Amino acid sequence: MRTYLSAARTVAVLVLLAVLVPVSALSAWVDLEIDDTDRYIAAVAPLASDPQVRSTVAGLITDATMKQVDAGPLQSTVRDFLHQAVMSFTTTDAFRAAWSAANRTAHEAVTAALNGNTGKAVTIDLAPVTRQVRQNLEGNGVPFADRIPVQHTDITLISADRADQLRQTFRWLRACSVWPAVGTVVFAALTVLVPWVRGGPGRGRSARAALTATAVAGFGFALGALVLRTVIAIARARVLAEVPDSETGGAAAVYDALTGSLRTTVWIVFGTGLAVALCAVFGRLWAARRRPGP
Repeated sequence: MRTYLSAARTVAVLVLLAVLVPVSALSAWVDLEIDDTDRYIAAVAPLASDPQVRSTVAGLITDATMKQVDAGPLQSTVRDFLHQAVMSFTTTDAFRAAWSAANRTAHEAVTAALNGNTGKAVTIDLAPVTRQVRQNLEGNGVPFADRIPVQHTDITLISADRADQLRQTFRWLRACSVWPAVGTVVFAALTVLVPWVRGGPGRGRSARAALTATAVAGFGFALGALVLRTVIAIARARVLAEVPDSETGGAAAVYDALTGSLRTTVWIVFGTGLAVALCAVFGRLWAARRRPGP
């Protein structure tokens, strides 16, 4: 049997797709979601109801307030009371609106990091949230609510050192935009079409060659999806490792929300690639049994 896709070419196709698929997904993600304010806000707005985010926000605001309060032997009691009051506020529409406002400002920090400003961590400034908490609790007569400091209390998303390390990668992905995805599709199409054209005059031979190439391309897409999932997991672990322990829960929730579309892409590409590859394999076997030949 004549070989239309040699072992070396098969490996080359798999390796290229394993690189192109994650690069395509990441560059499109930076261009279409991270750079777009409205899509960024849409991704993180639902986190206003996330228990980890609510707990992180309440803890940071309570800690900042208790630095201004001296209740003597009742310090712990006052802290617990204030924490519960803030937690209660995080269930309101006012908190959700303040959370969106805080993240709109945070998006400026994200884009500043991508644009090359150095020496700054990427954070969510909770000042809009703190302001709403103070107004709400003061209006309800909560003790010590007037001591809540309306200042820059941040949830760290990416430390300054890690932001500097990631900046060049983000800038390169932004410059690539959606073109790696276009290139990946073109490459996959050529992988299938070239064996069909080079298969010679025998129609069955060309079909079998194209099916073999399709199977290789499908497995390449599935492999690329797994590489992308691994990259997301490694990046998550490295970013969160440098976030203060008290803010890890909130930062993790934000990271997962922002990469949610990437994780969805992983499973769509993996499932589609695997399905195409298996269909091509079974089609190749069926064609070989019906019409064996070179």
